[in-house]
Amino acid sequence: PRLALLGARIRAAGAGIGRAVSSALEGTARQPEAAGNLRTTLIIGAALIESLTIYALVIGILLLGKL
Repeated sequence: PRLALLGARIRAAGAGIGRAVSSALEGTARQPEAAGNLRTTLIIGAALIESLTIYALVIGILLLGKL
C-alpha cells in the first residue's frame, strides 16, 4: 500500500508539471510579451514540484525501511 501511495504522488507531480507547462504555453500564446515573466514563474513552480516529488520519494524509501 505504501508503494502505491508513492507512485500516486509521483504521478500527481507529473500531472502538476504538465498542467503548469500547458498554462504557461497558453499564456504565452495569448500575451507573447509576457513570455519572460511566465517562463521565470514556470521554472520556479516546476522546481518546487520536483523538490516535493523527491521529498516524497525519500519518505517512501524510509517508510519501506530500505535506506
